[in-house]
Amino acid sequence: MTRAILDADAGTVTVGGAGAGHATPETLLLRLANRHGLIAGATGTGKTVTLQTLAESLSEAGVPVFLADAKGDLGGISQPGSDQGKMHDAFQARADQIGLDLTYRAFPVTFWDIWGQQGHPVRTTPAEMGPLLLSRLLGLTDVQEGVMTIAFRVADQQGLPLLDLKDLRAMLVWMGQNAAALSQEFGNVAPASVGAIQRALLVLETEGGDRLFGEPALALSDLMRRDADGRGMINILSAARLMTAPRLYATFLLWLLSELFEQLPEVGDPDRPHLAFFFDEAHLLFDGAPKALVDKVEQVARLIRSKGVSIWFVTQNPADIPDAVLGQLGNRVQHALRAFTAKDQKALRDAAQNYRANPDFDIAEAIQQVGTGEAVTSFLQPKGVPGIAQRTLIRPPFSHVGPITDDQRAAVMAASGMAARYDTALDRDSAHEMLARRTEQAGGGSDADLFQMPGGSRGKPWPPAAKPVSKPGPARSDSIAQTFGKSLARQLGTRTGQALVRGVLGSLVRRR
Repeated sequence: MTRAILDADAGTVTVGGAGAGHATPETLLLRLANRHGLIAGATGTGKTVTLQTLAESLSEAGVPVFLADAKGDLGGISQPGSDQGKMHDAFQARADQIGLDLTYRAFPVTFWDIWGQQGHPVRTTPAEMGPLLLSRLLGLTDVQEGVMTIAFRVADQQGLPLLDLKDLRAMLVWMGQNAAALSQEFGNVAPASVGAIQRALLVLETEGGDRLFGEPALALSDLMRRDADGRGMINILSAARLMTAPRLYATFLLWLLSELFEQLPEVGDPDRPHLAFFFDEAHLLFDGAPKALVDKVEQVARLIRSKGVSIWFVTQNPADIPDAVLGQLGNRVQHALRAFTAKDQKALRDAAQNYRANPDFDIAEAIQQVGTGEAVTSFLQPKGVPGIAQRTLIRPPFSHVGPITDDQRAAVMAASGMAARYDTALDRDSAHEMLARRTEQAGGGSDADLFQMPGGSRGKPWPPAAKPVSKPGPARSDSIAQTFGKSLARQLGTRTGQALVRGVLGSLVRRR
């Protein structure tokens, strides 16, 4: 008797089954899927196919999915698998062993790409990303980060929207010209720091990162859609090129995760997640990250589950994930690990200790022995108790495995409905244009034209305060004590006469 991947009555999706010594199905309980998960294993052991099958299963259950396609081979989810060839024979044999109905089909997909080549453009604004995440992206020092924060604060006070990189550049130019006046209000603004930031922005622009900043900015609601059949949309970010700029990759996904935390309401433990977020090459998030940042990621992992978001970290070795974050991942799929060195052997033992023991086999040995398409798995049980480790054959995917043609990708993009919203960039009146216009009107300026700083200092001419352009959202007051704690924050929403910080994770400081 064969079964479908979704059991609506039980609220589960089939992950696999019938591994060595394990004849019962291995399922993921949807109402506990927002307790987060881990997919780990050495290169070539089947992590990508496991990610694909989980994305299919969650979509079938009506859960929208966001994932990054680091190798360019996940686009096949948009196309049905083939019932011809050796791959089909292997998949059919595995489906028969598991007792699964193998019916090839495509799944609803929307393609995204920061560069706008392999998908619809993904954009945000400097104001939404905030000074601290932007500083991380640029690799700034603490002193340079402070200067960046001042730039955002003054722009906010004066109603200057920072919507793209040229706005930020214009703001920095003005700061360099008025360093003495600014220093009286905000502390030392060294021209050398301003120049270093400008050079970092130039490097980012050369790498193509400037494509990330601009309008129209991505609306999170467009990532959380369902198709006419109620299946969750699978949003695939083209990341093959993005992986050559790992800091940009990690910062962008971290920003997106932060936006989800900020904008989604509290829902407790829903019957199924509102969104499943797969963070591939997750080690890039933590490489070289300061402890304060890692602490915030831990807080996000712990608290965002109540927003109905399921986070899956995908990496080669569980040791790539800090223990504080790893402890939040209750659903686990461990593909094979190799133990060629003493360090590898220790990592293998540590990985085995993360599982609830199974008296039928040694977990460490199993992790070394599982073949391609097989894994050691553990999923949370109905009361939230970790399941006993099992050797599991991961179910075969129903969609095509591997890359798709340019024509197939273009057809999917044309049918998505997102082209009209995002494919054409906008360039609204913002800080760059306002400063240029005001400088021209001042004709070089005189003492009467100089802008009056809040504390009485004078600087170069400013334009009048602009109308707010920030997205709707709760306003949060800022304080010096909270500034560093908001390491993951999209900090600014511009409002006339009032300095605000829209801290994406700033509320975490107050939750402590």
